[in-house]
Amino acid sequence: MNSDLEHLRLLSIFHYIVGGLAAMFALFPVFHLAIGIGMVAGRFPDPTEQRDMQLFGWLFVAMAAMWMLAAVTYAVCLVLAGRFLARQAHYTFCFIIAALSCAFMPFGTVLGVFTIVVLVRPGVRQLFEAAPAA
Repeated sequence: MNSDLEHLRLLSIFHYIVGGLAAMFALFPVFHLAIGIGMVAGRFPDPTEQRDMQLFGWLFVAMAAMWMLAAVTYAVCLVLAGRFLARQAHYTFCFIIAALSCAFMPFGTVLGVFTIVVLVRPGVRQLFEAAPAA
C-alpha cells in the first residue's frame, strides 16, 4: 500500500512536468497565427491576389487557434490529473487522461502507460474509493 502511494506521488509529479511541456509546445503555432494575421491585414505585397491571401490567412488563423486551444486544454487536463492522482480522487478522469496521453509520443505514451499500469492495481483502486470526497 505504501508503494502505491509513492507511485501515485511520482506519477503526479510527472503529470505536472509533461503538462508543462505540453503547454510550452502549445505555443508553437503562434508563428502560424502571426503569419495568418499578417495575411488578413494585407501585410504581404501582392495586390492582384489580395482576396485569396486573406482567405488563406483566415485559414492560418483558424488552424493555429484550434491547435493552441486543443493543446492548452490537454496541458490543463494533464495538470489536473496530476493533482487528482496526488489526492486519490476522480479515478475515471485520471484513467481517461492516461489513455489519451498514450497518443502523444514519446513522453505522453510513457506517462500514459505507466499511469494505466498503476491505476489498474486493486490496491490503488481502493485508495481512490477510500479517499474522502473533496
